[in-house]
Amino acid sequence: MSDNTDKKKKRRRKLLIAVIAIAAWAAFGIIMRLIFGRPEKEAFTVEIFAPTVKLGPLSVSECTLWGFGVTAVVAVLAILFRVLCVPRFKEVPRGIQNVFELIVEKLDGYAESQSGVKLGDNLSAYIMALGIYLIGCAALELFGVRSPSSDLLTTFALALVTFVLINYYGLSKKGLRGRIKDFTKPTPVIAPIKVITDIATPVSMACRLFGNMLAGLIVMELLYYALGNFGAGPPAIFGLYFNLFHPLIQAFIFITLSLSFIGEAAALQE
Repeated sequence: MSDNTDKKKKRRRKLLIAVIAIAAWAAFGIIMRLIFGRPEKEAFTVEIFAPTVKLGPLSVSECTLWGFGVTAVVAVLAILFRVLCVPRFKEVPRGIQNVFELIVEKLDGYAESQSGVKLGDNLSAYIMALGIYLIGCAALELFGVRSPSSDLLTTFALALVTFVLINYYGLSKKGLRGRIKDFTKPTPVIAPIKVITDIATPVSMACRLFGNMLAGLIVMELLYYALGNFGAGPPAIFGLYFNLFHPLIQAFIFITLSLSFIGEAAALQE
């Protein structure tokens, strides 16, 4: 009986908390409406391409500038880590050194398992840098800034780097003759199709990341637009998904696809 009573009390407590939260959200929305009035409803629009700013004779996308900012922050943190932390590392790792070494080992293992071949430590370093960059871009959305990864220029630049690495590892593992032979298997007739497919890879990856990130942006903008004065509570909860969890998923997919394409190009076949 005591267990049932405790369960009922917990349920009532949770229900009370939920009711209080809903009431507080509704009261806040009503107060905001009384103070600022009902917001004027304009046509809902979302710019597919980010706004541009003038830098002398050039017009530069705002997302590009924010992307440079994220890159600068990551570079500074990497330099500080190299100067302040790495010299203190010991042959027998302890404490935080264990954590960093575990991360590196996991990245090396994941890069090798997804690509199917041993490609060296430089690839896992690139994958880590790419993941940190995309996470940094996603974090900007929490401050009301459009993520650089929702701009087609940024996603195409990232996909172009992957395209270069695909051909670099393909050539380094097989040589020029072996790389050309890949396009003639199983028959030389399909060589033009394989060339077109190879060229289309960065376009496909760029559009995939751009479309998914833009979709998250549109959902959040639409939610704010629909709720108006009542947009203080629920958007923050949904924002944890669309501004953090969703970009992390897209970063994971982009990294996995990059490793798969690189592994396919570098794999030695009979």
